[in-house]
Amino acid sequence: LNPDRISPGAPGVLLKEWNQLQGEYQQLQETHRLYLQKLEDICQLQDKCCSSISIQRRRLKEAPQLLDRCEAGSSGEDAKILDQITGTIKTQLSVLAEMESFLPKKNGYWYLRLILGNVDVTLLSKQSKLAYKEEYEKFKLCLTLLLLLLSLACRVFVTYRLLDALLSFLLVWSYCTLTLRESILVSNGSRIKGWWVVHHYISACLSGVMLTWPDGSRYEAFRNQFLAYSMYQSFVQCLQCYYQSGCLYRLRSLGERHNLDLTVEGFQSWMWKGLTFLLPFIFLGHFWQLFNSLSLFRMAQEPDCKEWQVLMCAFCFLALFMGNFFTTVAVVHQKLKNGTQRLKRL
Repeated sequence: LNPDRISPGAPGVLLKEWNQLQGEYQQLQETHRLYLQKLEDICQLQDKCCSSISIQRRRLKEAPQLLDRCEAGSSGEDAKILDQITGTIKTQLSVLAEMESFLPKKNGYWYLRLILGNVDVTLLSKQSKLAYKEEYEKFKLCLTLLLLLLSLACRVFVTYRLLDALLSFLLVWSYCTLTLRESILVSNGSRIKGWWVVHHYISACLSGVMLTWPDGSRYEAFRNQFLAYSMYQSFVQCLQCYYQSGCLYRLRSLGERHNLDLTVEGFQSWMWKGLTFLLPFIFLGHFWQLFNSLSLFRMAQEPDCKEWQVLMCAFCFLALFMGNFFTTVAVVHQKLKNGTQRLKRL
């Protein structure tokens, strides 16, 4: 009802406004009824697609056994046909996986089950998947800048244990949040996997141990080294985010990368194109982790060292160094090997 259009002593205008409101209400009810009907139809189609995909996948996985039996006594022409069928099976299995990424499914990722329970976290449209991915990238960049500024403040301007604890708490929260968001992205088709997932778990553990480390001579001896390392890591992650975002944008435009591929810590195989400056920064960060680990191991061997956090942080830094360094070296070696093979073919 619009009060400006109703004057005293004009019930006819009031009745007209009321009838218009009731008409809009009836239309809303009809629209909502149609929505519920469409939603039920969509749920039935989803169940039908899920059932058909499950049957197709099972039958396609059984097909290679039948092909092996036929291949034993096949001629040259038949062997070519069998090879084509094998290639088609691999392609169709990949297409089925792509179909499944747009259908609701049980939460199969253990970390999400542990935190959220068996909740469906599937985003059912390309627009919602990309929007969530872009929001994740913005969140990660803003969080990295905040950690850089806070590390700088603790290292240069303020020497206060409570502010150090705030930095450690923010690190724990950031890594836990990133692992949760990345798990949702993995459930929706993102291909981040392997070491870079484990890296965040170890980093969250390391930050938690730093948070519980009591103030004392050992903590003060390692404090400035850790804060300088934290500043450097945040700086390198900002460089990586800027560089990797550019790489992903170009490769997606050319159709060479998946739309849900992420910018993640470390050196990825798709980053090779146009790389001129990032590797030295990455390797320096890896060896700084090794230096932190050796410093803490040396500290733990001192007779009066009683804090368990010293040895725990040492093992965490050593695990980060080994995983980061050997993963990066493996990627660089593989890319150099592939480049050499392409040159030989030319």
